Amino acid sequence: MGTYPRGNRPQSPFPYCNEVMTGFEYTAAIGLLYEGELRDGLRCIEAVRARYDGKKRNPFDEAECGHHYARAMASWAAVLALTGFSYSAVTGKIQFGNPEGSNVKWFFSTGEAWGTVRITHLKKGDILAELKVIHGKLRLTEFSMKEYDTRIWKTAITLHENEDLKVELKRKSVIRGNV
Repeated sequence: MGTYPRGNRPQSPFPYCNEVMTGFEYTAAIGLLYEGELRDGLRCIEAVRARYDGKKRNPFDEAECGHHYARAMASWAAVLALTGFSYSAVTGKIQFGNPEGSNVKWFFSTGEAWGTVRITHLKKGDILAELKVIHGKLRLTEFSMKEYDTRIWKTAITLHENEDLKVELKRKSVIRGNV
Protein backbone atom coordinates (compact mmCIF):
# COMPACT_ATOMS: atom_id res chain seq x y z
CA MET A 1 0.00 0.00 0.00
CA GLY A 2 2.97 2.29 0.54
CA THR A 3 6.52 2.52 -0.68
CA TYR A 4 9.58 4.46 0.30
CA PRO A 5 11.89 4.18 -2.74
CA ARG A 6 14.50 6.58 -1.31
CA GLY A 7 14.30 5.34 2.25
CA ASN A 8 12.94 7.84 4.75
CA ARG A 9 10.31 5.41 6.00
CA PRO A 10 8.63 6.97 9.05
CA GLN A 11 9.14 5.19 12.34
CA SER A 12 5.33 4.82 12.58
CA PRO A 13 4.08 4.54 8.98
CA PHE A 14 0.39 4.55 8.19
CA PRO A 15 -1.54 1.35 9.02
CA TYR A 16 -1.15 -1.54 6.57
CA CYS A 17 1.68 0.21 4.71
CA ASN A 18 3.48 -3.11 4.11
CA GLU A 19 0.38 -5.00 3.00
CA VAL A 20 -0.26 -6.12 -0.56
CA MET A 21 -4.02 -5.98 -1.00
CA THR A 22 -5.05 -7.77 -4.15
CA GLY A 23 -8.67 -6.70 -3.73
CA PHE A 24 -7.67 -3.09 -4.33
CA GLU A 25 -5.49 -4.11 -7.28
CA TYR A 26 -8.36 -6.05 -8.83
CA THR A 27 -10.70 -3.11 -8.27
CA ALA A 28 -8.34 -0.81 -10.15
CA ALA A 29 -7.91 -3.39 -12.93
CA ILE A 30 -11.66 -3.88 -13.34
CA GLY A 31 -12.12 -0.10 -13.48
CA LEU A 32 -9.61 -0.01 -16.32
CA LEU A 33 -11.47 -2.80 -18.15
CA TYR A 34 -14.80 -0.99 -17.86
CA GLU A 35 -13.17 2.19 -19.18
CA GLY A 36 -11.93 0.36 -22.27
CA GLU A 37 -8.29 0.19 -21.12
CA LEU A 38 -8.11 -3.53 -21.84
CA ARG A 39 -4.33 -3.83 -22.09
CA ASP A 40 -3.59 -2.01 -18.82
CA GLY A 41 -6.38 -3.79 -16.94
CA LEU A 42 -5.15 -7.20 -18.03
CA ARG A 43 -1.55 -6.25 -17.19
CA CYS A 44 -2.64 -5.41 -13.65
CA ILE A 45 -4.44 -8.75 -13.27
CA GLU A 46 -1.46 -10.57 -14.76
CA ALA A 47 0.87 -8.92 -12.19
CA VAL A 48 -1.31 -10.14 -9.30
CA ARG A 49 -1.54 -13.66 -10.71
CA ALA A 50 2.24 -13.75 -11.28
CA ARG A 51 2.74 -13.28 -7.52
CA TYR A 52 0.37 -16.18 -6.80
CA ASP A 53 1.60 -18.57 -9.48
CA GLY A 54 1.99 -21.64 -7.26
CA LYS A 55 5.78 -21.35 -7.11
CA LYS A 56 6.04 -18.26 -4.91
CA ARG A 57 2.64 -18.30 -3.24
CA ASN A 58 -0.53 -20.39 -3.06
CA PRO A 59 -2.60 -19.76 -6.25
CA PHE A 60 -5.82 -20.44 -4.31
CA ASP A 61 -5.19 -18.04 -1.42
CA GLU A 62 -4.44 -14.43 -2.23
CA ALA A 63 -3.63 -13.56 1.36
CA GLU A 64 -4.61 -10.03 2.25
CA CYS A 65 -5.94 -9.40 5.75
CA GLY A 66 -5.63 -13.08 6.54
CA HIS A 67 -6.00 -16.20 4.48
CA HIS A 68 -8.86 -16.58 1.96
CA TYR A 69 -9.91 -12.97 2.54
CA ALA A 70 -13.05 -12.01 0.61
CA ARG A 71 -11.82 -8.73 -0.89
CA ALA A 72 -9.68 -10.66 -3.40
CA MET A 73 -12.93 -12.04 -4.81
CA ALA A 74 -13.22 -8.71 -6.64
CA SER A 75 -11.30 -10.59 -9.33
CA TRP A 76 -14.62 -12.17 -10.38
CA ALA A 77 -15.72 -8.77 -11.71
CA ALA A 78 -13.17 -9.20 -14.52
CA VAL A 79 -15.41 -11.92 -15.99
CA LEU A 80 -18.34 -9.48 -15.96
CA ALA A 81 -16.29 -6.62 -17.41
CA LEU A 82 -14.81 -8.73 -20.22
CA THR A 83 -18.07 -10.42 -21.25
CA GLY A 84 -20.54 -7.61 -20.53
CA PHE A 85 -22.66 -10.17 -18.68
CA SER A 86 -25.56 -9.18 -16.46
CA TYR A 87 -28.63 -11.07 -15.29
CA SER A 88 -31.65 -10.15 -13.20
CA ALA A 89 -33.46 -13.07 -11.60
CA VAL A 90 -36.30 -10.65 -10.76
CA THR A 91 -36.99 -9.62 -14.36
CA GLY A 92 -35.46 -12.61 -16.20
CA LYS A 93 -33.31 -10.32 -18.34
CA ILE A 94 -29.90 -11.57 -19.47
CA GLN A 95 -27.36 -9.48 -21.37
CA PHE A 96 -23.93 -9.99 -22.89
CA GLY A 97 -21.47 -7.55 -24.40
CA ASN A 98 -20.52 -7.35 -28.03
CA PRO A 99 -17.32 -9.23 -28.95
CA GLU A 100 -17.06 -6.95 -32.02
CA GLY A 101 -16.29 -9.27 -34.90
CA SER A 102 -14.90 -12.17 -32.88
CA ASN A 103 -16.61 -15.50 -32.41
CA VAL A 104 -16.41 -16.32 -28.70
CA LYS A 105 -17.54 -18.81 -26.09
CA TRP A 106 -18.02 -17.37 -22.62
CA PHE A 107 -18.89 -18.81 -19.21
CA PHE A 108 -21.79 -17.32 -17.24
CA SER A 109 -23.31 -17.99 -13.83
CA THR A 110 -26.41 -16.87 -11.99
CA GLY A 111 -27.84 -17.70 -8.57
CA GLU A 112 -29.52 -20.83 -9.91
CA ALA A 113 -27.59 -21.83 -13.03
CA TRP A 114 -24.30 -21.76 -14.87
CA GLY A 115 -23.37 -22.49 -18.43
CA THR A 116 -21.91 -21.04 -21.61
CA VAL A 117 -22.87 -18.70 -24.39
CA ARG A 118 -21.35 -19.07 -27.84
CA ILE A 119 -21.57 -15.98 -30.03
CA THR A 120 -21.09 -16.44 -33.77
CA HIS A 121 -21.04 -13.58 -36.23
CA LEU A 122 -23.18 -14.15 -39.30
CA LYS A 123 -23.35 -12.37 -42.63
CA LYS A 124 -24.76 -8.83 -42.74
CA GLY A 125 -23.51 -8.15 -39.21
CA ASP A 126 -26.12 -10.33 -37.47
CA ILE A 127 -25.17 -12.77 -34.73
CA LEU A 128 -26.23 -16.17 -33.44
CA ALA A 129 -26.07 -16.61 -29.68
CA GLU A 130 -26.27 -20.16 -28.34
CA LEU A 131 -26.99 -20.25 -24.63
CA LYS A 132 -26.40 -23.59 -22.89
CA VAL A 133 -27.35 -24.32 -19.28
CA ILE A 134 -24.90 -26.88 -17.93
CA HIS A 135 -26.28 -26.96 -14.39
CA GLY A 136 -29.41 -25.61 -12.73
CA LYS A 137 -32.27 -23.69 -14.31
CA LEU A 138 -32.44 -20.29 -15.96
CA ARG A 139 -35.64 -18.24 -16.27
CA LEU A 140 -35.61 -15.80 -19.19
CA THR A 141 -37.92 -13.08 -20.44
CA GLU A 142 -35.35 -11.13 -22.44
CA PHE A 143 -32.00 -11.71 -24.18
CA SER A 144 -29.95 -8.74 -25.28
CA MET A 145 -26.56 -7.70 -26.56
CA LYS A 146 -25.14 -4.25 -27.01
CA GLU A 147 -25.93 -2.82 -30.48
CA TYR A 148 -28.35 -5.63 -31.42
CA ASP A 149 -32.12 -5.94 -31.37
CA THR A 150 -33.40 -7.45 -28.14
CA ARG A 151 -35.28 -10.74 -28.09
CA ILE A 152 -38.24 -10.56 -25.70
CA TRP A 153 -40.60 -13.43 -24.82
CA LYS A 154 -44.20 -12.64 -23.86
CA THR A 155 -44.12 -15.36 -21.21
CA ALA A 156 -41.01 -16.43 -19.38
CA ILE A 157 -39.14 -19.45 -20.64
CA THR A 158 -37.07 -21.67 -18.39
CA LEU A 159 -34.00 -23.57 -19.51
CA HIS A 160 -33.08 -26.58 -17.43
CA GLU A 161 -29.84 -28.50 -17.09
CA ASN A 162 -28.39 -29.56 -20.48
CA GLU A 163 -30.91 -27.47 -22.42
CA ASP A 164 -29.88 -24.79 -24.83
CA LEU A 165 -31.41 -21.86 -26.66
CA LYS A 166 -30.41 -20.36 -29.98
CA VAL A 167 -31.15 -16.68 -30.50
CA GLU A 168 -30.48 -14.84 -33.74
CA LEU A 169 -30.17 -11.09 -33.32
CA LYS A 170 -30.12 -8.43 -36.02
CA ARG A 171 -27.63 -5.61 -35.84
CA LYS A 172 -29.35 -2.31 -35.06
CA SER A 173 -29.13 0.19 -37.86
CA VAL A 174 -27.32 3.33 -36.83
CA ILE A 175 -28.52 6.64 -38.20
CA ARG A 176 -25.67 9.07 -38.60
CA GLY A 177 -25.94 12.80 -39.00
CA ASN A 178 -27.42 15.76 -37.21
CA VAL A 179 -30.57 15.35 -35.21
